Amino acid sequence: MLPDLHAIENLVRQVARKEILPRFQHTDCMFKRDGSALTEADLATDQHIQQGLAQLYPDIAFLSEEMEREQQEQLLLNADRLWCLDPLDGTSNFAAGLPLFATSLALFEKGKVVMGITYDPIRDELFSAVKDQGAWLNGQPLRCHNTDFPLNKSVAIIDFKRLSANLQYHLLNQRPYGSQRNIGSCVLEWAWMAANRGHLYLHGGMKLWDLAAGSLILSEAGGYSATLTGESVFVPAMQARSVVASPDEQLFNAWMNYLQQHQ
Repeated sequence: MLPDLHAIENLVRQVARKEILPRFQHTDCMFKRDGSALTEADLATDQHIQQGLAQLYPDIAFLSEEMEREQQEQLLLNADRLWCLDPLDGTSNFAAGLPLFATSLALFEKGKVVMGITYDPIRDELFSAVKDQGAWLNGQPLRCHNTDFPLNKSVAIIDFKRLSANLQYHLLNQRPYGSQRNIGSCVLEWAWMAANRGHLYLHGGMKLWDLAAGSLILSEAGGYSATLTGESVFVPAMQARSVVASPDEQLFNAWMNYLQQHQ
């Protein structure tokens, strides 16, 4: 039996509003060994969500971005049921005063994502999904729909820095889309695709906690995603995964065809 979605939504919302919002534009930033940003908001959110989950569902194991890799790998190998948390995705935005960041939590069962939650505390938008049951934004059904935009007029959300030099060149010099954006928060980018905010998406290498909840939310909303090689985005492993996505099937197919021809 799955955990109670509303109880988990409430936990994520309450912790994010208590631990993230008051620190926005009022916290120092440090850097981890891998060069990624880290703030008190990341650590406090991580700690309090972990504690809340342990109280509600003590039998479910817990994995976080803030753990050591060896511990993460052991959890993926040994736990049948596992929470996966990104306490603050978009930490660089948060530290720079840009209001584009979110908390994201997923539940794995036997190597599959069965529940996903992404919460944007700035806009008080909570995106959630349960496998085979649907996706929601603040409790209202979330459904992808087709657009009248052709590929060459579409708006693409692209993170260039993890793409191959050849693909970067073609996207910049022979762009197939109308215009391009980069939000700087993977979990928000997934959620916004599910809410029909933008037409195309591309990222060269997401980590597990960046894609777990979002891939389920987009899928349950009726959207489309795959890696650059056409595989399923989610696998329960630590290796980074590329992401191609769209809420529109026709645009997704056209976008995939272009990318596979030029990568």
